Amino acid sequence: MNKLLLNTGVQDFIKNNWNADTVSVLLKKPLFEGVSQKELVEQLEAKKKCKDKLPTWFNTPNIYYPNKLNIEQTSSEETARYKADLVDGKTLLDLTGGLGVDSYFFSKKIDTVFHCEINEELSEIAQYNFEVLDQKNIVCIPEEGIGFLQKTDEKLDWIFVDPSRRNNKIGKVFLFKDCLPDLPEHLPLLFKKAKNILVKASPLLDIKQGIEELNFVKEIHVVAINNEVKEVLFVLEKDYQNSVVIKTINKTQNQEMVFSFNLEDEKDVAIEFDEPKTYLYEPNAAILKSGGFKSVAALYGLKKLHQHSHLYTSDRDLDFPGRRFSILKALTYSKSTLKQFAHKKANITTRNFPMPVSELRKKHNIKDGGDTYLFFTKTAKEALMVLECKKME
Repeated sequence: MNKLLLNTGVQDFIKNNWNADTVSVLLKKPLFEGVSQKELVEQLEAKKKCKDKLPTWFNTPNIYYPNKLNIEQTSSEETARYKADLVDGKTLLDLTGGLGVDSYFFSKKIDTVFHCEINEELSEIAQYNFEVLDQKNIVCIPEEGIGFLQKTDEKLDWIFVDPSRRNNKIGKVFLFKDCLPDLPEHLPLLFKKAKNILVKASPLLDIKQGIEELNFVKEIHVVAINNEVKEVLFVLEKDYQNSVVIKTINKTQNQEMVFSFNLEDEKDVAIEFDEPKTYLYEPNAAILKSGGFKSVAALYGLKKLHQHSHLYTSDRDLDFPGRRFSILKALTYSKSTLKQFAHKKANITTRNFPMPVSELRKKHNIKDGGDTYLFFTKTAKEALMVLECKKME
């Protein structure tokens, strides 16, 4: 951590040039004594990464930025706030603290937060930034979290773990056992120190696989921002034995779509299949990730087009947690029926269809865009079909 970067002149330069062409800055002679152009560019690039993802850091004067990779790997403020709403009590340990975004928001809800970070420089940067942000109830510990946990006598209400998904031996991973730390191996230690554990998993992790790897899973939260799954969170409570509740949330600029279901009940829900009716419903990304395909149909009284399509239909216009369409035409898929869309614009979605979007566009000469939506899918009788739709606001 080069503290010369905190000098007033350097900070003014970073504030006024965060969006500058960094190549041109890099090629200039050193502008400030004791500060290389490479260090200056790293600050500019990292600050730029924070603009939308970490606005509190971006808008606070005299923040010291780590390299942009640390910014890319950290939680966004939006998802960090969501996690903070899941915890309470007096003490929490952030086992893999990183830049400290999650710790910062946990500290708004918890009396004392312990921030463990094995990278000493990153720990120093986090501690400095917490002081700048005037958050005084975070204790920074520059060491590996498991090692600290083994020797501490602190009584903890919560432990938060965001395992590293970059394993030096096998590359990028997503199973808990392959991450660092190996969570299944260390769970007995974690539960010895705290009753409640919050785990951030890879969005790629299969939820049922995650449940099998862990113990005492109470809740799973699937968090999507603008219909893109950002985080899958596992809430563990020592000795919990009841069914797992899965909560999905999709946050957009205008609304929050929330849907919850009981995992044990999902497998027993009876659903019906039918041909396309007046309206078509497509669940948002969080629901699709959660696997609550039967539960969402039952709650909203919908019929499914096909067991594996995850598209739903009804004669009723419903307030649904996903995209809604009015069906203009239901066509049997063939080259002749698709001629009417040749050389025209349409938004194409495939669900349980044997051809990808790119091949369909090329084969039928359909351009991208416009107000028409085409869903290529199957009926319950395995017939290929195309639904011409209009999106409903």
